[in-house]
Amino acid sequence: MLSLAVILVLSYLVGSIPGSVWAGKALYGIDVREHGSGNAGATNTFRVVGWKAGVLSTVIDMGKGALAAGGFARWIRIDALPMFGGWDALTIVGLLAGLAAVLGHMFPIWARFQGGKGVNTAAGILLALSPISTLLTMAVFLIVLLTSRYVSLASMTGAVAFPTIVALRRYVFEADEPLSLLLFGIVVAVAIIAAHQSNIKRLLAGNENRVGSFKPAQGMHGRGEI
Repeated sequence: MLSLAVILVLSYLVGSIPGSVWAGKALYGIDVREHGSGNAGATNTFRVVGWKAGVLSTVIDMGKGALAAGGFARWIRIDALPMFGGWDALTIVGLLAGLAAVLGHMFPIWARFQGGKGVNTAAGILLALSPISTLLTMAVFLIVLLTSRYVSLASMTGAVAFPTIVALRRYVFEADEPLSLLLFGIVVAVAIIAAHQSNIKRLLAGNENRVGSFKPAQGMHGRGEI
């Protein structure tokens, strides 16, 4: 069995895999950080090089969070850890491992510490730990995205929706949702909103980028704009 420290380091290293950067370079020879918003995330990848690299980036980024929280976390002996009082130890270890993966995504050692905002990686963590609440949150994300066409607004709304849904399921519907997951959801929501400060300013100013079409995107590369 591995120690908690080793699991956190492994989670950070996996989280550091720059899915967007590698997908753009592998499929088109383009570093997405040098185009569009300059962000090494899936949204900028869709915008710069199109849907193929964007989907690949999304799968990689969500997979990193899910692997850390749902995979690495189970490699540790829970009875070797403090009991955390009435807290669920496995959930806490999963959250810690997932948080390390998010930090790796935002500050990747493999990509000069220039990463993305961590939304998809956080979604992967939550999907591994609470699939029902996460799927409901994804539904909220899609509704906001389809009605507003703002990816940033949908991301922030989804971030707030998750702890709200967990709280409703825990306290209203008496579902088995750990309190630690609710608190983590609140922390993640605050962090995601903080990471979107520039987007909030553009939303308020009315010049935030909107999704022009929900057809498979070609990206600026596909339209010859790079």
